[in-house]
Amino acid sequence: MYYKFSGFTQRLVGATAAAAYAPQGLKSLAPTESPDPIFGTSKPAPGLPATEPFLGTNKVPDLQKVFQRSDGLPIHLKRGYPDRMLYRTTMALTIGGTIYCLVALYIASQPKNQK
Repeated sequence: MYYKFSGFTQRLVGATAAAAYAPQGLKSLAPTESPDPIFGTSKPAPGLPATEPFLGTNKVPDLQKVFQRSDGLPIHLKRGYPDRMLYRTTMALTIGGTIYCLVALYIASQPKNQK
């Protein structure tokens, strides 16, 4: 005898072999062939004008040199001025938000004057 889980009664119930091997009424679909994976090629994609370049230059080796340079800087500051500005802005907003929360908690904890 074959069993399957019934979603209605939340128990095991008797079933046919086909139903037991395809639980909850799910039937396997006919296998479909997946398309071949598309990797970077020098051919333009269909629909793009031929004047626009399809692939740009590979920037990974240059970025690896920048990030692997041992200059004592943390990784999040290696790309110069924009990274420093983003870091400083984030720190300023974090410290400002912390001060704002502490002031708001202090004000909320003060007893209100009843007239």
